[in-house]
Amino acid sequence: MTLAAPSPRLIPLDLARTLAILCMVAFHFTFDLALFGYIAPDTMGRPFWYYFARMIAGSFLFLSGVSLWLAHGRGIRWPAFWTRFARIAGGALLVSIASIWLVPGGTILFGILHAIAAASLLCLIALRLPWPVTLALSALILAAAWGPRSAAFDPLWLVWTGLAESRPMMGDYVPLIPWAAPALAGVALAKAVRLDLWRGATPTRLTRALSFPGRHSLVIYLIHQPILFGLFNLYARVAS
Repeated sequence: MTLAAPSPRLIPLDLARTLAILCMVAFHFTFDLALFGYIAPDTMGRPFWYYFARMIAGSFLFLSGVSLWLAHGRGIRWPAFWTRFARIAGGALLVSIASIWLVPGGTILFGILHAIAAASLLCLIALRLPWPVTLALSALILAAAWGPRSAAFDPLWLVWTGLAESRPMMGDYVPLIPWAAPALAGVALAKAVRLDLWRGATPTRLTRALSFPGRHSLVIYLIHQPILFGLFNLYARVAS
């Protein structure tokens, strides 16, 4: 069977990713300011930054669900799916390896990229479900975050579940419970409004420039912190 081609890129979706990327860079820039001692060390533990970080993570996962429906809602294009999955999973592996040196005592075993990769597998099932069922599944996973915990899920190989009694020490921790919920909600919303049938407007020079970060969000995610670290170290050397 020949699968229909995916819908053209929607500029608003790329612009939404751009906004999420900018918020992420702002968060990590502030984190680095605290890390290098330029602002109060407890800054990132304050309520605003706590919820700001979760809003960013949720937006990335929600947009990944929307994108999955746009790309595969009319039929799963397996080569394209596995290519995207390999890129995200490869990026997650790089983050885990880099965190061994950059985040001592907080190695990232299941961060945002790990969650996006894993949630995309779960969302494959949701592509075939009626959107109300997908939305209900999203709500169920979200509600499970306030449910019981078990020491049986404490081993590191089960860290992805989010059901452990104690939170593992990680620089970034985004388990599937509850973080698969926004990804499934993205699939449900995109399916409910049949976003795959929408036609994107012809991009202008301005919208193309503004959406550039959104079209290359994975690369920006992987390189922005090393660049910020390098700039902070350079400033510290020059200012000393």
